[in-house]
Amino acid sequence: MGFLENRDAGSLPTIPQFFKGKTVFITGGSGFIGKVLVEKLLYSCSGIDRIYLLLRSKKNVSPEDRLNDIYSTACFDRLRKEKPGIFESKVFVISGDVMEPGLGLSEEDRALLINRVNIIFHVAASVRFDDPMKFAVKLNLNGTKQVVDLAKNIVDLSVLVHVSTSYSNTNRELIEEVIYPAHADWRDTLAICETLDEHTIRLLTPKYIGELPNTYTFSKQLAEHVVYEEKGKLPAVIVRPSIVISSADEPMEGWIENFNGPVGILVACGKGIMRTLHTKPDLISDYIPVDLCVKNIIASAWARGTKKLEPEDDIQIYNCCSGDLNTILMKDLITMAKDVGANLPISGSLWSVGGSISTSETIYYIRVLLQHLLPALFVDLLLFLLGKKPILIKVQRRIYIANLALRYYITKQWTFDNTNFVALRSFLKEEDKHDFYYDIENRDKVEYFTKCCIGGRRYLLKEKDEDLPKAQAHYRRMVIIDKVVQVLFFGGLMWWLIKVGAWYFGQRRAVIV
Repeated sequence: MGFLENRDAGSLPTIPQFFKGKTVFITGGSGFIGKVLVEKLLYSCSGIDRIYLLLRSKKNVSPEDRLNDIYSTACFDRLRKEKPGIFESKVFVISGDVMEPGLGLSEEDRALLINRVNIIFHVAASVRFDDPMKFAVKLNLNGTKQVVDLAKNIVDLSVLVHVSTSYSNTNRELIEEVIYPAHADWRDTLAICETLDEHTIRLLTPKYIGELPNTYTFSKQLAEHVVYEEKGKLPAVIVRPSIVISSADEPMEGWIENFNGPVGILVACGKGIMRTLHTKPDLISDYIPVDLCVKNIIASAWARGTKKLEPEDDIQIYNCCSGDLNTILMKDLITMAKDVGANLPISGSLWSVGGSISTSETIYYIRVLLQHLLPALFVDLLLFLLGKKPILIKVQRRIYIANLALRYYITKQWTFDNTNFVALRSFLKEEDKHDFYYDIENRDKVEYFTKCCIGGRRYLLKEKDEDLPKAQAHYRRMVIIDKVVQVLFFGGLMWWLIKVGAWYFGQRRAVIV
C-alpha cells in the first residue's frame, strides 16, 4: 500500500472532503462503469464542484442530447429522487472523441480542462474481443496516450485513474498487481497502425500479438505501459477490474445495461435459448459487481490524491476482482441460472430453462446442432408459415459468436492477486466505510444472482415486475411442452430403433434359413 504506508490515516481528509470543490474529467462516462461512477460521485461526494464528461456525436445525436439520454436511464433514479437538480447543475459536456488527436478538443475546451480539472478518470475503452487491430489500438492505446498527454499539461492535477482490465496479461497464470513486460513497444505499435493499411495489419495481427488472445487484451496491456512510463512524474493509479456485472447495492440492486458475463448466461438460460456452454465445470468465474468496482476506483483516487507526488513514487495497481474472497464455479453458475430462471421466468420464454456444460469441443458442436440450431430452424419455419418474421436463427448465431469470443476466457483459469485491492478498503477512514467499503466475501451468491436475474428482467429486457405471474404461467406451459416433445422424440427414436432392429434380425434369420 505505497500511498498509505507510514501515513497517519487520521490526518487524511475523508473521501467526500477530498472531492469537495474539485473538478473531475471523465472519459467513458456513457458506458456501464462510467454511469455508475458519475452517479456515485454525485450521490456520495455532493460537494464536488463539477464533472466534465467527454462525449462525441453518435448516430446523429449531439453530445448534449446524449448527456440527457444518460441522465434519463434508470441508473440515476436514486439521484433524481433524493438529490434533484444536482446532475443538471454539476455535470457538463465536453465535446470530443478519445479516438481523435488531442481527444478532438477545441482550443477553448482544452484550455478549460488544463486550468480547471483536478481529477481524471479514464474509463473509455472498447471491450469487444474481435475488434480489428487498427481500431483497438486507436481507441484503447492511442486514446490512453491522448489522455496522458492532456494530464501532463493540467495545472493542478491531483490524480489520474486509468481503468484497465484484469485480463491484460492472460499469458500468465498468476497475475499480480505489477506491470509485466509488454508484448511490443507501444510507440512502434502506434506507428505501424498509422502507417500500414487495414488488410496488411489484419494479416500481421496473429503473429504480432503473440501469446495474447485478441486485440482487446493486447491494446489494454500496452495502454498500461503508456501510463506506467509516467511514474514519479504523474500522480496516477491503474485499476484492473475483472468481469464487471450487475450492481450489488447501488444505485439500486441488480442494475445492468449489457449482456456481458454471467448475467448474459442467466438471461439466455432463462429465455430457453442457451442449452449448452463450452467451458469447464470447475473453472472459477471471477466477477466484480459494478458498484464495488466504482468504490475501488474512487478510493484509489483518494489514496493517490491525498499524497504529494515524489520522484520515487511507483504507480499503484489494483486488481479489482473477487480473487479468493468469494469464488463461484461455472457448474454452480449454470445450476443457479437454471434454478433462478425457473423461479423468475422471462416473459415469452421460447422453451423451458436449459443449460449444460460441454467440456469437449466435439460434444459442444453436436449439442449446438441438436439443441440450438435445429430447434431454431423449426421455430423459424413455424414463424415463416404463420407470416411472421423468423428471428431465432439470428439469435442463435449471436449466441454462438459470443461463445466463440468468450471461449478463451471461460476455458482457462487464472489466479488474480488482489492484495492492494483488499488492503485499500482496510485503510479507509471509519467515516468512509459506510459509503465506500467494498464487501465481497460476506455476500450470498444465490441471493446476489437472484437480484441479477431480477435486474436483467427489469433493465435489459424492460419487463415489469407485475407481469411475473403471466411469465410464470407461460413458463409452466413451456415445461409441459418440453416434456411432451421429449416423450415424443425419445419414444419415436425408440420405436425407430425397434423397427430397425426387427428388420435387421429378420434379414439375418432369412439369410440363415
